[in-house]
Amino acid sequence: MRARQLEVFIAVMRAGTVTAAARTLNISQPALSQILLHAEDELGFTLFERVKGRLRPTPEALEIFPDAERLSAGLEGLRRKTTDLRLGRAGLVRVAASPPPAMAILPRAFTKFRAQHPNIMLRAHSAPIAAIVDMLRAGDASLGVAMDNRLPPDIEAEVIGSVGFACLLPTGHALARKTELTLADLVGEELISYRGNTRPADELAHAARAQGVTLSPSLEIDVSISAVGFVQAGLGIALVDALLPWYKFAGLAVRPLTAGPEFPIALLTSRTRSLSLADEMMRDEIRAACAAALGDHRAKA
Repeated sequence: MRARQLEVFIAVMRAGTVTAAARTLNISQPALSQILLHAEDELGFTLFERVKGRLRPTPEALEIFPDAERLSAGLEGLRRKTTDLRLGRAGLVRVAASPPPAMAILPRAFTKFRAQHPNIMLRAHSAPIAAIVDMLRAGDASLGVAMDNRLPPDIEAEVIGSVGFACLLPTGHALARKTELTLADLVGEELISYRGNTRPADELAHAARAQGVTLSPSLEIDVSISAVGFVQAGLGIALVDALLPWYKFAGLAVRPLTAGPEFPIALLTSRTRSLSLADEMMRDEIRAACAAALGDHRAKA
């Protein structure tokens, strides 16, 4: 039984007459009768008998009706699902991001997205860039946001912004008297910064060489947010990305690093996997959220 035949059969079973069923389906009575006859021909048995102007279901019709209703409900659910997906009203969007953009960009993007698409499930992963690449390849994430665009050839990296560095000082530190700091100001200080062979560490090392400065962190970190507790404990000055809203943390004096390097904020996708409509809409929100976050950073700098 085809989908249209199924629909007609159920309508007649519920309405009891061809007239009422045709009205329910918004088709003519002759068209409905023709569909019903075709269904009976294909099934090889009669579905209805005419009794005093009404259609009485045969035992065979009564036997298959419960299954027909379950199948019809499944088809209707499928129609709603495909319509919702086409209009961007349903689905799952999975975004993996390194901690700074996960904290500074994704909340903005998710807030705007949720306001427009409340029925779409959102899933956020905070992970280092190597794990983000693995998730994109496996399909565990559709979009990634990282502070690096030096990626394998199967990963598309769209640079959506760039950010410099900030210096986090313990409250009361002598250098907090300055409104901004340079790499030269940090020479001889206990320094907290990124471990080697990472994009931020490479950019800082290159800038230090260009300025004739030697920097040697005494405490290395993997992610910038972990520096907060160390600075609050008085273990040194942290040289970290300027993307996070550091001013929100107590016990820190935040100063911009001038004449320092910048590194990219990249929106990542897999070249081998297509994005859903919902993914594409989220990609637009991430671009806008990044621009807004960087605008706030410049305003406070």
